[in-house]
Amino acid sequence: MQPYEFVGDWSGQIVATSIHAGHGLRPEVAEQMVLPESDRLREEDPWTDEIAAALPARVLVHRSRFETDLNRVREKAVYRTPEDCWGLHVWRDNPLPDAVVEGSLAVYDAFFAALFERLDAVAERGPFVLYDVHSYNHRRPGPDEPDEPVEENPEVNLGTGSVDLATFGPVVGAFRASFLDRGFDLRENVKFKGQNLAWKVHERYPGVGCVLALEFKKTFMDEWTHESDHDRIAYLKRCLAESVDPVLGALPR
Repeated sequence: MQPYEFVGDWSGQIVATSIHAGHGLRPEVAEQMVLPESDRLREEDPWTDEIAAALPARVLVHRSRFETDLNRVREKAVYRTPEDCWGLHVWRDNPLPDAVVEGSLAVYDAFFAALFERLDAVAERGPFVLYDVHSYNHRRPGPDEPDEPVEENPEVNLGTGSVDLATFGPVVGAFRASFLDRGFDLRENVKFKGQNLAWKVHERYPGVGCVLALEFKKTFMDEWTHESDHDRIAYLKRCLAESVDPVLGALPR
């Protein structure tokens, strides 16, 4: 399977990515992998591609973040040692062989070149919004332990750490209002502020591109058994779709 693909109708000014939804590995990476598949899946973002399917234009990533993490800066995009990835013992050889690292970085470079080629065309038409859709674990202590405190773990974390709020404050406000009006516990920059994808887009398209880094708490699935709640996933997808019109309406002209 190809590492990533661009799908849907790209004629508008809103795009969704799900860059951590992938689970695939190219053969030379799979040969090095000793991390149990269930542990790897726990740190990936399953179903975020389905939530992001609410939008007409999407970027699908099919490779695992354990091959190349597109939401980290290039120097840290490949997990080489346990210290790079939550203390997990991932590879047969530590550190990972240079040839494998170089192959993974080639995927990283090709992805961003292809993404920017697409976004350049979007930006030529004017300001745009990108929903960078992720999920996060909130039961890290273990399957039989209490959930981590709600005070530090909102149902939806809206990451706006690098957003130009002077220009795109109304966009952020429109998204926030859309989810708050539906009763979500949405808070801004509590767990995450947005990382590499947001930084790159904001740097390349100043005053034009606005990335909303969306982290959905994994209440739509069991992060330990991976059993999913498809009704909840469908609801999140619907809520994301219903945010599009107000968000586009708030874009500067």
